[in-house]
Amino acid sequence: MTGNIDPEKVSNAVNDIAEGGSAAEKWLPRRGGHSGAPLRAILPVDVFGQPADMDAICHIAAAHDLKIIEDSCEALGATYKGNPAGTLGDYGVYAFYPNKQITTGEGAVILTNDDQAANFMRALRNQGRAPGDTWLQHTYLGYNYRLDEMSAALGRVQLTRLQEMVLKRAQVADWYTERLSQISSVEVPQVAGKTTQMSWFVYVVRFAPELDRDAIAQLLGERGIPARPYFLPIHLQPYMVERFGYRTGDYPITEDLGKRSLALPFSSVMTEDQVEQVCQALHLVLCK
Repeated sequence: MTGNIDPEKVSNAVNDIAEGGSAAEKWLPRRGGHSGAPLRAILPVDVFGQPADMDAICHIAAAHDLKIIEDSCEALGATYKGNPAGTLGDYGVYAFYPNKQITTGEGAVILTNDDQAANFMRALRNQGRAPGDTWLQHTYLGYNYRLDEMSAALGRVQLTRLQEMVLKRAQVADWYTERLSQISSVEVPQVAGKTTQMSWFVYVVRFAPELDRDAIAQLLGERGIPARPYFLPIHLQPYMVERFGYRTGDYPITEDLGKRSLALPFSSVMTEDQVEQVCQALHLVLCK
């Protein structure tokens, strides 16, 4: 299980929402978030650096005239059947926060072949100024989302090292997998068959359901090993619960992964000795 969106459930949701009525209700917010507008897009996320199953998602989108916004913020450098993640939908997004494969310090980019949409997005990021607007003229309600020149220069240099970074991260992931695959209560990440290059963002393991993930993280911390839960389900965040009425049980697979998953220390500069140290500490914690 990759943790990526399930195309079968996407198909079910799209069909049910198109049908409307009670069939659609199980996929929609209980309150405040749906005005009866038609479904317009699918937003698959390339979780932890692994592309979603884009063949199936593209087939569903084409059958229902939907756009695809591919969230590849964690998957820069990954490929799906030889094609770069982020280039498989109508729009693709990459992010450059410091913990990503490469960084500009902050910021992100959007890829698209849609010139009209590209011009609109350029205007929105530039305080709503459309092409041809003067300095104090704003055609749209926009934002200040411009990547500054120094950050962009850093990013251009970093791009020349992208493949190097991806390979170094793959080596660290291999060291982890080699050691942790022998522990029955630990489920290591799996690379899907259609993923022709994994771009490891983080290394996330899952523990057997009977284990207490939070207690394990605390014990690792006491041994100087920082580890973090990845991720808390979005629908159970306080805002989503209050605003849209989501509750525990709505998305059981997501909730299960949220309870059992833990991100171990991971970067392109980790050494094999450091990986060994983390794995030994985890083994000791699990044997307590």
